[in-house]
Amino acid sequence: MVLFTIQITNATTYNVGDDGGWDMGVSNWPNGKNFKAGDVLVFNYPKNVHSVVIVNKENYDSCTPSGKTLTSGNDRVTLGKGTSYFICGKPTHCQFDQKIAVTAN
Repeated sequence: MVLFTIQITNATTYNVGDDGGWDMGVSNWPNGKNFKAGDVLVFNYPKNVHSVVIVNKENYDSCTPSGKTLTSGNDRVTLGKGTSYFICGKPTHCQFDQKIAVTAN
């Protein structure tokens, strides 16, 4: 007898920054949203103007762009359980609130 387990996920796709996209001033965008592991964040931005750097909390707090860098202008990141940190790697953009911390349950 062969048993199959089917896992149904109700992952949600979020456009970071909504219609404004991934841009300066987006740091409050996650507020009020309930993220789950498996949800997908889509970062839309002009690829020569911004980037997305996946950082740890220390680099998030200090705006240090050290981590995996995404530069396609239409980046998709699947959330794992816990808190994920993202900043723009361009000089001064993080200091102008182009950063988000997202906690997925």
